[in-house]
Amino acid sequence: MNYIKKVLGEDLRQYTMVVALAALIIIFNIASGGKMVTSSNFQNLISGNAYVLVLALGMLMVIVIGQIDLSVGSVAGFASMVMAITARQFNLPWYVAILIALVIGMIAGAWQGFFLSRLGIPGFITTLGGMMIFRGGVIWISNSISVPVPSELKWFGAGYLPEWGPAFTGMNNSTLLLGIIAIAVFVTAQLRKFTHSGDVTGKKEEFWPYAVRIGIVSVVIGYATWLFGSGRVGTSFPIPGLILVILIILYYLITERTSFGRHVYAVGGNKAAAELSGVNVKRTYFLTMLNMSVLAAVAFDVYNKKNRG
Repeated sequence: MNYIKKVLGEDLRQYTMVVALAALIIIFNIASGGKMVTSSNFQNLISGNAYVLVLALGMLMVIVIGQIDLSVGSVAGFASMVMAITARQFNLPWYVAILIALVIGMIAGAWQGFFLSRLGIPGFITTLGGMMIFRGGVIWISNSISVPVPSELKWFGAGYLPEWGPAFTGMNNSTLLLGIIAIAVFVTAQLRKFTHSGDVTGKKEEFWPYAVRIGIVSVVIGYATWLFGSGRVGTSFPIPGLILVILIILYYLITERTSFGRHVYAVGGNKAAAELSGVNVKRTYFLTMLNMSVLAAVAFDVYNKKNRG
C-alpha cells in the first residue's frame, strides 16, 4: 500500500471515481462480449457527451462558490437556436453566428451575475427565473420547430481530426500526433515536478514513483490513441473531444494558476474570511456566473451542430 501511495499520491480517495469508471468499463465490456471497448463506441461516447463535460467545467466553479445555476439548459438552447436562425435564415457566415451565440451567453451570464453579486439574490432564485425566461424565448423565436444549421457548422459537433501523410502506422496520423503530444506534455510535467520536489523540504523525492507514474499514464494514453485512431476509415478522435481537451487544459490553468481561480476557492471555503483577506467577492460571483453561461453556449452550440447539422 505504501508503494501505491507513493505512485498515486498520499490521498487515494481522489482516484475513487477513476477506479469505479475503469471497473464499469471492464464489467460492461465483458457483459457485451467485447462490444464496449471499440473505436466507434468510444468515438460516439465522446461526440455525444462532450457538451455535458463542458457544462461540468463551469458548474464545478459555480458549486465551489456555494451557488447553483438552473438555467444552463435554457440559456444554451436559446443561444444555439439564435445561432441556427442567424446562420440559416439570415445567411450570416458561420463564424458570425457562433460569435452571436457566445455574446448571448455572455449577456445572460452578466444579467444573472448582476442579480447575484449586486442585489444579493441567491443563484437558485436568479437562475430559476432565467431558466423560465430563456426557455420561453426558445419557443418564441423558433415556433417550437427545429432549425437545422448549415453544413459548415456540422464539423464542430460531428467531425473528426483530418488524415494526412502516409498511413504507415495503420492509424489516423492526427490522432497519433495528438497522443504523442499528450505523452510528451505529461512526461515533461512529471520531470519538472520531480526536479522541484525538494525546493520546499530541501530533500528531493525518489524518482521511481515518477517513473512508474509516467509508464502507467503513457500506456493508457497510448492505448486510447490506438483506440481512437484505428477505427473505420474516415474516423479518428472527434472534434468535440478536442474542444473539450482544450477547455480542460484552459480551465486547469485558470483554477490553479490565476488569481481568479484562487479567489473562487477562497470564496467557496469561507466567504467572510476571503472578503477580509481582500478578495472581491462580488466580482468573483459575477465572473463565475458569466463564465457558466458562456460555457453553456459553447456546449450546446457543439451539441446542436451535431444533432441539427
